[in-house]
Amino acid sequence: MLKIGWSKRDVSTDKPVIIPGQYYIRFSKGVLDPVMVTALTVDDGNDSVIFLQADLVNVNAGVFDTIKEKVSAADPTINTDKIIMNITHTHAGPLVNKGTIAGGWGEFSEIPHDGVELMPPEEYFEFFTDKAAEAICEACNSKKDGYISYGYGYAVTSQNRRAVYFKDMSNENNKFIEGTAKMYGSTNIPEFSHLETGADHYANFMFTFDADKKLTGAVVNVACPSQNMELEYYLSSDYWADVRRELTARYGDIYVLPQCAAAGDLAPRPRYYDKAESRRFRLKYSDLKIEKELINPSEVYRRRDICEQICNAFDDVYSWAKKELYCDVPVMHSVRQLQLDKRRITEEEYEYYKKQPKYKPKDLICTDDKVYDLKWNSIEIMHRSDNNEVVDRYESQDAEPNFPMEMHVVRIGNIAFATNQFELYMDFQHRIQGRSPFEQTFIVQLCAQPGRRSGTYLATERAAKCRGYSANLFSNKVSPKGGQQLVEATLEELNELYNK
Repeated sequence: MLKIGWSKRDVSTDKPVIIPGQYYIRFSKGVLDPVMVTALTVDDGNDSVIFLQADLVNVNAGVFDTIKEKVSAADPTINTDKIIMNITHTHAGPLVNKGTIAGGWGEFSEIPHDGVELMPPEEYFEFFTDKAAEAICEACNSKKDGYISYGYGYAVTSQNRRAVYFKDMSNENNKFIEGTAKMYGSTNIPEFSHLETGADHYANFMFTFDADKKLTGAVVNVACPSQNMELEYYLSSDYWADVRRELTARYGDIYVLPQCAAAGDLAPRPRYYDKAESRRFRLKYSDLKIEKELINPSEVYRRRDICEQICNAFDDVYSWAKKELYCDVPVMHSVRQLQLDKRRITEEEYEYYKKQPKYKPKDLICTDDKVYDLKWNSIEIMHRSDNNEVVDRYESQDAEPNFPMEMHVVRIGNIAFATNQFELYMDFQHRIQGRSPFEQTFIVQLCAQPGRRSGTYLATERAAKCRGYSANLFSNKVSPKGGQQLVEATLEELNELYNK
């Protein structure tokens, strides 16, 4: 009999904290929606998996290790090697870091911030990791006999965000950044040719039930980052907040554990149809109240649209998946260390960025507008940090040609979960799912790594040729060849678990 345990914690704070997710520092002015961590464990008596989901943009170095240390200290019987931590990639989630701001901003103390009230990063780090560890321990210690079921439906949640043009759109100042493609590039100019790929409208669900076959929760896996609120200055779990509220209204107090499938080249907004969409929202959501003053309030309507798509798919799949419940199926969990081919920096790129300005504290501005100073200085440091990283990567790439990554592959009956740490381009997911031996294969991107920060894009061959943000030298630490290595390694593990 399967043993299943759930738990969740609200990790929001009213204190102002740094919000990452852009090339500049934002700070929270309050809470728009609860930011959550959710834990689920499934155990067959021989092996287990512990899923931990967090409403963050990425997992910085040290976060995952600290959570596991706190779990071990609280309950040494829990095997922390079985924890898979994924994030929803909300761009309105809090920064979880110890003083050093990952993402190129260096030490927080280096950035002038006098006059800007902010919760010390170390304080929020301890708060978040405490809550995450509590959730894991509670889920593991509340395991009871239960059932699972699964299925897939369709939900229009995202669209490709890379516009491709008839000509190279780069210039001398961005020749290694832009090319014939651009993320969020304009589609209403004569040079526009097409969007680089399609989208993935599959919604994968794994439902859990108690011993009386009552629904207790669900894993919801869609290929869409939760970044509608990416410009706002309020903490938010984005469209997942709407999904949680709506599913609670429909099904009672169930647990919802979101997973973002491969979506490195996708976004939760259309690239054209703007005028039609504005009319649709005006008519469809005229009664929807927006309580806070937002920079881009139309994204609230998009959130609601995505929520309806996911929840309607949930209803459809649940209506037939509940007819076939499973309690006596194997759980198998493998962990594998991969070495993926790095994306190499060319000599031309190296020579160009070697000449670019380096970060110096004296270059930072200091005016009477401390909020403006913080934003401008963080942008300046980020860009110069990018330049420095290109130089460092070139000088070390011969000695260190591979990029390490920890991959988890989990079998639960005739479905499987496979993880990676990247903002993974959709094509890699399809290569895995097309050849997987399982009935359903859930790809889970942006998963935490021991000792290292998660994140960075992993672009396909065609995207790398077109360049543009998410497919250029700054965005990719792993090459398209390394992406295919990830595909093949994932399939090896899937086939091994399937044939056991």
